[in-house]
Order: sequence, then structure tokens, then C-alpha cells
Amino acid sequence: MLRIIDARTGEPVDAAPARRGLTRVAVHASGSDTTNLRVLLVGDLLVRTLELGGTPVWALLTGGRRQAELRAGAGALGIRPFEDSPDVGAGLGEAQVVHVAARGGQAPDGVRIAVASVEPDPPGHYDPAALRLALITRHHSVPVRLDAAGLDDAHATLARWRGAVARWARQPSRPVPDAVRRRLRDAWEDDLDVPGVLDVLRHVETEPDLADGARFETYAYADRLLGLELTRELGAPS
Repeated sequence: MLRIIDARTGEPVDAAPARRGLTRVAVHASGSDTTNLRVLLVGDLLVRTLELGGTPVWALLTGGRRQAELRAGAGALGIRPFEDSPDVGAGLGEAQVVHVAARGGQAPDGVRIAVASVEPDPPGHYDPAALRLALITRHHSVPVRLDAAGLDDAHATLARWRGAVARWARQPSRPVPDAVRRRLRDAWEDDLDVPGVLDVLRHVETEPDLADGARFETYAYADRLLGLELTRELGAPS
């Protein structure tokens, strides 16, 4: 079960109710800069993780200026749409509410994920998928400093992984090894440790004893959380 560190107390709490009732994820983004985009991205990762665990989710975006710009940036990064929520007190009888906000930002009382800042904003022309990868390479509690080298590295990693996934897909399918599946879930259920998930993929990429079909299924499974379109080049010419 997913446990997150409540920013109010520093203590771990269950992000999903014990009986799999509805969890409301309320994202509080007050602008459209990259820090606020990262806040929305962490909300997206939280929703994906809860859904992978079988928890129904109500995902809301609350307050702030320049929502159109924020939503446009979110769409480019593959962040799924959040419902508008002008009334943060509204509810559907949910069993749990988790607020996601920038560190030091405003949010109602309740379980809270605090997202560290991003500096500076990326240049005007960049690969949105590479930006998504660059933002999730650090834990959400750790500030991110964007630079051209980091974005270039993320772009190269994506190109390598997508090409590898397309090659692996040509081999007979094999299930995700149980030990690998456990490592993936242990990572993302431990306070959304997405960098830990990426470490598992790096291991799987080079592990000599794994069949290529198992590598493919592992990357496809992990991408349900990561949202990096790692299977995008399936069927492309060699």
C-alpha cells in the first residue's frame, strides 16, 4: 500500500484508505511556472500510483492564476487532465484526501505532499518528454535545477530506452519477473520514490540473465506510472 510522508508532521501515512474507498487528490498550483508544473506532475504520479493499487481516485486542480497556461504545459508533459475545483471543501464522501502543493505554498489542513522548487524555467524549445523525465529523476522533496546538459541527458535516455523497448518487443514475450515487480512496487509505494523506479529500469536494461521479452514487459509495466511513452516506437522501421 502506498505510504507518503505527510509534510505537516514528517510522518508516513497511508495515501489510500484501508477499505479501498475513494481518495481525493487535490493539487494546489498558483501559477504556470515549472515549479507549479512539477506540483501537477507529482499529483499525476500520485493518481497513477493509487490506480495501479486499485484505489479509485478523484483528481482535482484548485485555484491559482494562468490555469490555461498550466494546463497547456501539463498536456505537453503527458499529465492527464485534472477536474477544476474552485471549492476545496467540496467532497464526495471520500475516505482520504491528499493535498499536493509547492513547499511553503497554501493548502487546506490535511495530509499534504510538499513539492520542492524547480529552477530555472527550461528554454523555449525543449522535448516535453525529456522535461518530464528530468523532473522525475529527483524525488519530489528535492529541488531540481534544470540545465541544458540535464535535458540533453534525459532526451538521450528516452531515445535509448524507446529504441531498446522496440527491439525487445520483437522477441517472445516473458512475464515481468516477480522480484522485479516487487522492487518496482516497493519503490513507488514508498513515498512515490520514482527515482527508485528508474534505478530498477537501469538494472533491467543491462541484467544479462533477463530475456528481452521480460525487459519489454517490465518497461511497459513501469511506464503505466512513469508516463514516458516508452513503447512509442513499436513497429517503427529498424
